[in-house]
Parts: sequence; structure tokens; C-alpha cells
Amino acid sequence: MSILLASSWTDISPYFSQWKKTLDQEQRDIDVRLYPDEIGDIDDITTALVWDPPSGLLASLPKLKLIHSLGMGVDHILKHEDLPEGVPIARIVDPDLVTRMSEYCVHSILHYHREADRYDRYQAERLWKPIPYPAASSRRIGIMGMGKIGADTAMKLKSIGFDVAGWSRSPKNVPSVPSFHDKDGFRHFMQHSEFIVCLLPLTPDTEGILCASTFNMMPDGGGIINVARGGHVVEEDLIAALDSDKLSFAKLDVFRQEPLPKHHPFWTHPKIRITPHNAGITNPETAAAQIIKNHRLALRGLTPNNIVDRARGY
Repeated sequence: MSILLASSWTDISPYFSQWKKTLDQEQRDIDVRLYPDEIGDIDDITTALVWDPPSGLLASLPKLKLIHSLGMGVDHILKHEDLPEGVPIARIVDPDLVTRMSEYCVHSILHYHREADRYDRYQAERLWKPIPYPAASSRRIGIMGMGKIGADTAMKLKSIGFDVAGWSRSPKNVPSVPSFHDKDGFRHFMQHSEFIVCLLPLTPDTEGILCASTFNMMPDGGGIINVARGGHVVEEDLIAALDSDKLSFAKLDVFRQEPLPKHHPFWTHPKIRITPHNAGITNPETAAAQIIKNHRLALRGLTPNNIVDRARGY
């Protein structure tokens, strides 16, 4: 029985080739195929390992026993209305990926905490001008989404000395990190947070959560770092908040349309920094073993690990 690697992204082939090589080395008796050139007999395919799969592909695989995301998020799968009923969806939970994501978040916080953009401008002007900056303990950082990545990010920022709080759908218990949850805690959380890091899953409840009403709850001059999904941001509201100086910056790794179109105003906005959805990339060498394990569990009719609740969206 075969594992099919599939994506609608046209530039993902080198990454998929790395995955195929690693999976082949991990377990040589499993047939690993690349979409579309190596799809072969679709009756052989029992696991689809996907990132933003092509429309209609998953519904076309009659013997499919497992849909596996190549990342921790699954909105790229759940957006398809024709998903086969009864086929479990699993996501990757990998310490290496958690570390990469939290590393990006900490780096971004430090970038703005230490006024790196301003020093870039000063260098271009050949201007020697030291500027004061507050202690980390006076910076109030809000982490939206206190799952594994959020908790790891919060703990790393706490170790540096930042004042960190978290918000999530349900109560979380992260040592020394105040936890807000649900709608009742949201306003207090936002009012507390100077810098926001968004790590939420994208669900109907979190779609557009970074919007004008949310920004207006924040202290003036704050900023957002979004490494979750582009759908969390109402783009027009973000630009308006930056133009009015309600927000002083936005660091964006994810977008509603990817790749970000060349004409998009985010590219040229002076207060926006862009990275190409690479805050955390799943490493085949650390994650392949769990794919193989879940593939074998599904073949035996057992429940794979890290199964997604379709109703909740994560």
C-alpha cells in the first residue's frame, strides 16, 4: 500500500523529493509516490501526505485510509468540501517544528524590541544616533494560541524577561504565564498586550480575528506578528491601523493568497515586514517516523496519532 505526496503548489517539488528520499530510507518496504507524475494506480494509495492538496484529489482516492498534513495546521485540507467521510485526518506534531516556529517568534519580538528597523534607516543615512529602549520586563507580549508552539514561545520570551500572557479557546496552564480564554478574557488580554503573536488555528471562529475592533483594544503604537494563517488578518483594517499609527509594525509570514501577489500593498508598506511562509518548515528527518507509524496504524484499522477534530478545525 502506497503513500502519495501531493500539493497544488508548483514550487514544492524539491521539498517533496527530500520527503520521498527520507521516507524511502526510513522504511524501504513502503511505496512512496509523488503527485502527479508518479500517482500510478489510485487503488494502491492508502495514505495521502499533503500540503494544500489539489482540488478533488482526496475524493478521487477510493482506498484512502488516512489524510496526513505535512504541518501542524489542517485548514488547507478542511477547506475542501468533498473530503471523503470517515477518513481520519492527522497533523504533524514535531519538536523540531515547534522549535523553528518559536525561534522565529522570539527573533521577531527582539527585532522590534531593539528598534532594528530604525537602526537600518540610520545606517542608510550614516547617522550615529543611539536611542533608548525599555527593559524587556516592561514589554507586554500577548500570545494568541497556547498550544505547543505558543507555550514554547511564551516560555522562551519569559526566560529573556518579557511580560508574557496567553489567550486561547480553553484555559491553559503554562508556568508563570497568565492565561486568558474564550470571549470573556479576550478584551482584557488585548488591552494588556503591546505586541501580539498570532499562533491560532484558522477556524470559523478565528477568521478575521485581527481586525479594526481588535487593534483598537490594544495600546497605541503596538504591533502584530502573524505566523498562523493569512485568514486571521483583515488586510484593509491592518493597513488602516498602521497608517493611523494605531499600530507601529506588522511582521507577516502568512497571507490570504500565497505566494503574495506582486501588486499587493503589503510589499511596499513601510511598516510591514514579509517572509514567505517559512517561519517553520517541517523537517523530514525528524518527522518521517511519525508518518510511517500513522500509515501503519491506519492500515491495521487502528487510530493514528494526532488526529484532528473536523468540527473544531484542529
